[in-house]
Amino acid sequence: MSDHQNLLAEQRRALILDEVRRRGGVRVNELTRRLNVSDMTVRRDLDALARQGVVEKVHGGAVPVVETSSHEPGFEAKSTLELGAKEDIARTAARMVAPGSAIALSGGTTTFALAGHLLDVPDLTVVTNSVRVADVFHTARHAGSASGETRPGAATVVLTGGVRTPSDALVGPVADQAIRSLHYDVLFLGVHGISVEAGLSTPNLAEAETNRRLMRSARRVVVVADHTKWGTVGLSSFARLDEVDTLVTDAGLSAQTRAEMAEQLPGLVVAGEDEGEGDEV
Repeated sequence: MSDHQNLLAEQRRALILDEVRRRGGVRVNELTRRLNVSDMTVRRDLDALARQGVVEKVHGGAVPVVETSSHEPGFEAKSTLELGAKEDIARTAARMVAPGSAIALSGGTTTFALAGHLLDVPDLTVVTNSVRVADVFHTARHAGSASGETRPGAATVVLTGGVRTPSDALVGPVADQAIRSLHYDVLFLGVHGISVEAGLSTPNLAEAETNRRLMRSARRVVVVADHTKWGTVGLSSFARLDEVDTLVTDAGLSAQTRAEMAEQLPGLVVAGEDEGEGDEV
């Protein structure tokens, strides 16, 4: 299957998922008519979405998977989902970072992907509460040096400390105190869920407070989140949508959802589509 066909499949599945979440369920025969594809193609799409854990197949169609608002998936479980979308988002977000700037990266698999795209940006100061993100920069800092010397231009990393969550973020009073005294140019924030009503949310109460601290210390807040985060609501809301400067998302977002987001957010960047995307801070 070609890359173009793969892209079409991803977009089609995003439309199906959006329809499932919006209506609370869909039938196969409705999707075949709406998408103008075969019954077999729709069933393959539903199988793929079911494997991702975002829909549940039922007789004749599918319904959304309902998770408790306090359920927090582990890092490994989340890292296998929407890999292409996360790479697109990370590549676009990395273009927003100027050499020598001070940035912050929250916990999450999308910010983890972003860290890998920032290794060649010289002289960064990186504040993070993510063990995984810190490891990316630490490994690169000494790469290719048999004597353990620091690579020229390697980022300086400030790891906040705190209590570790299932997603390998450090949260709680220790993290909050460390972040309170810091100031950085831009925060790249991964989120569990986004919605018009709940804003940005997480299933972890302590992480909600740490995310608020991260946002308060930033001159600019950029949320990096793939299309599956739209409509998901965690236990605790920690920010309104109008408190975000820019959302960087992927092409899987439906036109209807893009319109809803554009009304709520000051800036919306769709990775791979928007002209002039990713201006440096």
